[in-house]
Amino acid sequence: MALTLSAVAALVQGELEGDGAASIEGLAGLAEAQRGQLSFFGSPKYLEQLKVTRASAVLAPVGAPVPQGVAAIRVAQPHLAFARVAQALQPKNEAPPGVSPRAEVHPTAMVHPTAHVGAFAVVEAGATVAEHAVISALAYVGRGAQVGAHSVLHPHAVVYAGCVVGKRCVLHSGAVVGKDGFGFAFDAAAPGHVRIPQTGIARLEDDVELGAQSCVDRATFGETVVGQGTKVDNLVQIAHNVKVGAHSILCAQAGVSGSATLGQGVVLAGQVGVAGHITVGDLSRIGAQAGVAQDVEPGSTLLGAPAIEHRQFFRAATVFNKLPELWKQVRSLVKRLEALEEGRGKHT
Repeated sequence: MALTLSAVAALVQGELEGDGAASIEGLAGLAEAQRGQLSFFGSPKYLEQLKVTRASAVLAPVGAPVPQGVAAIRVAQPHLAFARVAQALQPKNEAPPGVSPRAEVHPTAMVHPTAHVGAFAVVEAGATVAEHAVISALAYVGRGAQVGAHSVLHPHAVVYAGCVVGKRCVLHSGAVVGKDGFGFAFDAAAPGHVRIPQTGIARLEDDVELGAQSCVDRATFGETVVGQGTKVDNLVQIAHNVKVGAHSILCAQAGVSGSATLGQGVVLAGQVGVAGHITVGDLSRIGAQAGVAQDVEPGSTLLGAPAIEHRQFFRAATVFNKLPELWKQVRSLVKRLEALEEGRGKHT
């Protein structure tokens, strides 16, 4: 598929500087782009690459120095505009409607005629697969579960019994919705751990994406909820009864403990840990490997373990880097004090 630069400019609502009839057939980074490809400039650290790019056109903010012979489409948010164009150029790879003869679909399951169920996939009794949904080969939809319209379960994705996947969701390979929550009560007399039945469900609202090998546990009772438009990276754990607000981002290897609440637009960077039964306020940003042990005010930016306000963290980090030298100074001062005390003792 190809787009003219005029069409690209219209798509991203940008101002074109160059030949609108020129054709764009692909996308690439500034350093790799060739003629016929579109790139974007979104950060000053790539200025040198922008100056020598061989792309046919660049999405760039007003004032960015685009090389001679390279068209520019001026936009306020180049990265966002690039995403829009990438969607438009992406080939449509729609699965054919129908159920593979090698799939297993229970007679009481409701699979829409436009949906696709691949080979060796399983759809259990009472489950619902809505229009244009894709249940790829080897995926599993449990008893009474619901998969919304235009959602995609990639191979080996699992939706456990009774759980709900909204519209236009994507579950990548190995993703699990509705595994039992990790609930046990310790019996000191036995001794041993007594399993607490997890009788609730897990629910993904519309437009949620769940990365490979990530898991959303079902609730002990009630619902574990991942809010509309939230994107979850690979290897993320969302425990029982967690509530994740709309349009949040959870990066790889993050973990959210049971009954925690994340507000809307929260970002957890890689390997962040959130303790159970706390609230992280709307639009908060938690830096990589931080450990969040208490409630977080809306709009906060935290770093470290335990997580603290980012300015405080950087001040502490500056001191930490100086600790070896400070320790030397302290030892030297101690020796001098000891020598002074020893001298005073000789004169008394």
